[in-house]
Amino acid sequence: MTAPASRERDASRRDLRRDGGRLVYIMGASGSGKDTLLRLARAQLQGQDRVLVAHRYITRPAGADEASVYLEAAEHARRAALGCFALHWASHGLAYGIGVEIDAWMDAGITVLVNGSRAYLSQACDRYPGLCAVTIRVNAETLQSRLAHRGRESADDIAARLARAQAVFDIPPDCEQVSVDNNGDAADAAAELLAIARRRCHA
Repeated sequence: MTAPASRERDASRRDLRRDGGRLVYIMGASGSGKDTLLRLARAQLQGQDRVLVAHRYITRPAGADEASVYLEAAEHARRAALGCFALHWASHGLAYGIGVEIDAWMDAGITVLVNGSRAYLSQACDRYPGLCAVTIRVNAETLQSRLAHRGRESADDIAARLARAQAVFDIPPDCEQVSVDNNGDAADAAAELLAIARRRCHA
């Protein structure tokens, strides 16, 4: 790569970096209840709350509990190439994306909650320095029960997800991280999550 091309690439990366002070990036193992908590948090929003939950674009049909839009794999890839996603990643053979509309929302002073990926946190922090990473925590027994109940994975898939839930993921040293316990009443955990978002509105 020539020097001018390298400088152009670096400048482009700087252009993509945005203040993430109004971004709440939700993480947790599959089955930890992220979608449920986001749905319940959205239901608790008041008219004066400047908070929105971003939907995801996923290459599988969305469940009833999800704020998600299904896209075929080819269309998802096409939109990624066109720059339609602020964040996008692959996991368990699926592709996920968060639309660039969240940039306009944050520019308007709105705090945005997104259902993200632990493995993609470093890239998210690179684009949105200042984001708040929230880990949804559940114990192994609760996680196994939830995965089995939703009926989406095979026994081998559940075992793989349980193993991945114990994996250690890198947290950027300057990334703000908090945890929300979701072993009890989901409404209480959702209220805690919403309180985090509301504090970001006034930070």
